[in-house]
Amino acid sequence: MSEDEKTFKVSMKRENDFVFKVDFGLDGLDFKMDEPEPVGGDSGPNASKVLAAAMGNCLTASLLFCLNKARAEVGGIETKVEGKMRRNEKGRWRIAEINIDISPEINTEEFGSQYERCNKLFEDFCIVSKSIEEGIPINVEVNPR
Repeated sequence: MSEDEKTFKVSMKRENDFVFKVDFGLDGLDFKMDEPEPVGGDSGPNASKVLAAAMGNCLTASLLFCLNKARAEVGGIETKVEGKMRRNEKGRWRIAEINIDISPEINTEEFGSQYERCNKLFEDFCIVSKSIEEGIPINVEVNPR
């Protein structure tokens, strides 16, 4: 593996029905996913919600990182993500759109130039949203045990 490549791993194991325990390799983190009713029991977020959260988190962290690096004081920051699903030509549900609203607490009179600069730059540094936007190759194998 080159210096320009890093790997990460996540694993999951079925607990029951459509409930999966996800292992991020972080001690003490108990994360479960489930499908919404009527397929699952809605006892945890489904993959679409986790993807939306990943995009919102990545974009928010990118903006916050830029503002911090520019020495702009940021208080709280809140992000709201809304996904829209539509059926494709085969009638399958697909995520058709993700809308992300990031609200940082920042004094734009005092830190306006930093805010404007970061507002133009931060999206390009979000690994998740840019990877999705550019199209991630997905390689799937199914290996019975």
